[in-house]
Amino acid sequence: MLKQRVLTAFVLLAVLLPALFIEWPMPFLALTLAMVGAAAWEWGRLNGASFNTSLAMGAGLVIACAAAWALGWIGSSARAAWWLACTAWLLGGAVALRGGPQAWPSLPGTARCLLGLFMLWTAWLAMASAKVIGVNFLMSVFCLVWTADIAAYAGGRTFGRNKLAPSISPGKSWEGVWSGAFGVMVLAAGWILADKLAWLGSPSLFTLLWQRFSLAGLVLGVILLTAMSVVGDLVESLAKRAAGAKDSSNLLPGHGGVLDRVDALLPVFPIALALTTL
Repeated sequence: MLKQRVLTAFVLLAVLLPALFIEWPMPFLALTLAMVGAAAWEWGRLNGASFNTSLAMGAGLVIACAAAWALGWIGSSARAAWWLACTAWLLGGAVALRGGPQAWPSLPGTARCLLGLFMLWTAWLAMASAKVIGVNFLMSVFCLVWTADIAAYAGGRTFGRNKLAPSISPGKSWEGVWSGAFGVMVLAAGWILADKLAWLGSPSLFTLLWQRFSLAGLVLGVILLTAMSVVGDLVESLAKRAAGAKDSSNLLPGHGGVLDRVDALLPVFPIALALTTL
């Protein structure tokens, strides 16, 4: 299993890194388009849709994203979509987590599928817009989520006492969430310093939050984004637990499915873009 996991990670990095750092945005947009299409298929399967219906969901999402791309919606013109996603994640995420895995199936399957498609669509729009802003901005959002996850895991293992959502993800704790936020604050301080010392092609998310909202706004923004990365993870865990599934699929050997790898990114990207356009 470990060998399979490492091999899959190397293949993913070999594909993702060139697409991330090449200046031309087309390879990154095409790669992430394929990923959200696969994630939409997984979401349909987790929420009771048939194989063919789930395939249609994936294809429909790819077409919707490509249409937004062709219509020039990538960028500030998609601001309304980011704020809709922000509202949906803040309110809908709270309701879903409060209800837990038992209440999730009571929501009509069509509504659950459409909600997932909307979340994936807005996340892709925001991710594509972040790429257009610049690699430095894009990487700062990615690293925020990765750092929050690593720091939360380490802090939870060391200090975790108070369970965050035991019916959904028994391993997560409040101490882990705050450890994640602290880790991202350290990352933010280092990234802002790096932005001051050298121009990296675009401002990072952290520098933009600092410039627009000062220290207090930066701290609040980091806490919000860290919390929403946890919400993204928990919502996918909730859907899996309600479906009795361990992973969203086996598309990525050793890693599960695409949703398992991107769940925390889904709320963070549109909310990050919404904050930087205030």
